[in-house]
Formats: sequence, structure tokens, C-alpha cells
Amino acid sequence: MATIAKAISRDGSVMVMAIDATTIAAQAATIHNTSPVITAALGRLLAAASLMGSTLKGDRETLTVRFQGDGPSGVLIAVADSLGNVKGYVSNPYVDLPLNVYGKLDVAGAVGKRGTLSVIKDLGLKEPLAGQVEIVSGEIAEDITSYFAHSEQIPTACALGVLVNTDCTVWTAGGFIAQLLPGADADSIAKLEQNIEKLDAVSNMLKDGLSAKDICLKVLDGCEPEMMDEFPVEYRCDCSQERVERALVSLGRDELKQMADEEECSEIVCDFCKKKYDFHQDQLIRLYNRATRP
Repeated sequence: MATIAKAISRDGSVMVMAIDATTIAAQAATIHNTSPVITAALGRLLAAASLMGSTLKGDRETLTVRFQGDGPSGVLIAVADSLGNVKGYVSNPYVDLPLNVYGKLDVAGAVGKRGTLSVIKDLGLKEPLAGQVEIVSGEIAEDITSYFAHSEQIPTACALGVLVNTDCTVWTAGGFIAQLLPGADADSIAKLEQNIEKLDAVSNMLKDGLSAKDICLKVLDGCEPEMMDEFPVEYRCDCSQERVERALVSLGRDELKQMADEEECSEIVCDFCKKKYDFHQDQLIRLYNRATRP
């Protein structure tokens, strides 16, 4: 089971949240049949979105993180709820690239180094809150850091990692987000920087048996850390027959009529979990009538 842990320094100047997202990344790789480099890219994004979503307050609030880079992966999307449960999608799940200059999976090459990162928060208001920044590296973590700095003005350090086995399965996946809170002094900043600089890669720490809680404590070493919370999260898609019907109605009557005229049965596949929904002509006609109703 994937787990999120949250901790804060005793003086309240630094907050850290970490996730062991191994099972989430593994399930996403299975659902989308991803190549190793896309497994790494999507796994990183899912870990980040899960952490970010867990900071939302309302039960029905959601957060969407969307990368639109110029790399061959196309669009990458992760949607998380306020409990940290998350689902994801990628336009091109199979991208085959040489290893990068460091001998690692070339996530930046797959995502692209130019484009946009968008974060959309649906807080139940009339309009969702949206922030957008330019992609700075395509490595995901650096881009999340840039988003917080420029869109939310929160000094942030983000580290993400996915370790893929030789058989293309996920060995470990996870990450952490550390943020300076109002009132953080120079000593707190220096200590946080020193701790992060000496940390091993997140994927290696998880490989060595460290938990999300252990990672929080390492990031806050010497800051008298206090654990705030620890809870399980999962890859969870909330699609349903009713939600798919609402999506079809939103297409409009012309599209629904065309679907009903062309096929005896139309198959709709959820982008996030690949569950299939069949709609026969009589069902599409019923939705058509609903769409035309004032």
C-alpha cells in the first residue's frame, strides 16, 4: 500500500510531506502498458500530484497536474483528491529513448524541455483555480518546484524518483516536497539545504527500506521534527456509468445522433483506468433526448 507521511519542524518553519508511491506507479504502468521511461515519468507525476492533492481541505476537492511538453510522450495528466488518491493518463504510453548522459531513463527527453505545466484546483467554486508555468527541465520535480515558486510564491524543494526493474516492472517510486513556512529564518533554510544536499535519491532510499516517515525525518534532521500525519493512498479512478453518461451528454446532440446512427453499440473507454462502457443505440437516443431537453 502506498503511504503519505507529513512532518513539521518544532519551530513551525519547515513542512515536509513524503510518499512511497511504489504500488501506485506499478498499477499505472500495468493499466497503461507503459515503456520504462514513461513508467518513470508518469510515476513521478503521480507521486507529486498525490502529495499536492493531500493538502486540499474539502472532501470533494480535486487537483489536476498537466504537463504539455514538446517531447514524444505528449500530454501527461494526474488527478488527485484531498485524500491523496490519484489517477493518471499519458497520450503516448510507449516511448523508447536511449539512456541520458547519466545512464538513467531520459524522462526529460520523453516529456520535453519546452511547454507548460498547469495545476488546476477544483475547490467547488464557480470556477476552478488554475496556475501555469513554463516547463524548466521536463524532469517533473524541478518543474513542480518552479510551479510553487512562481505560481504560489512558496519556497519549495521537490524530489521524485522511480526505479524500474530490468523486466520493466516498478521496483520503487516516491518523492517528497519540503516547503518553508512564514517566519522561516536563515538557520532553518541553511539546515534544510544541507539535509537535502546529502540525501540519497528518493528511489534509492525506498529501495534501502526507508518509509515515507523515515524520509520526512531525514529531510528535517536536526530540526526537531514532529510527525503530523501518516495515511495510505492508492491509484483510484472514480469513473462510473453515470459520469460517462454526463460526459456523453456534454458532447451535444449532433455528436450523440452521429454515434447512434453509425454504430449499434458504441464503446467508451476510460482514459485513466481503461474500463469499458458499452452504449447501445437506444441508450444513446435516451441521452440525445436528455441533451435536447431545456
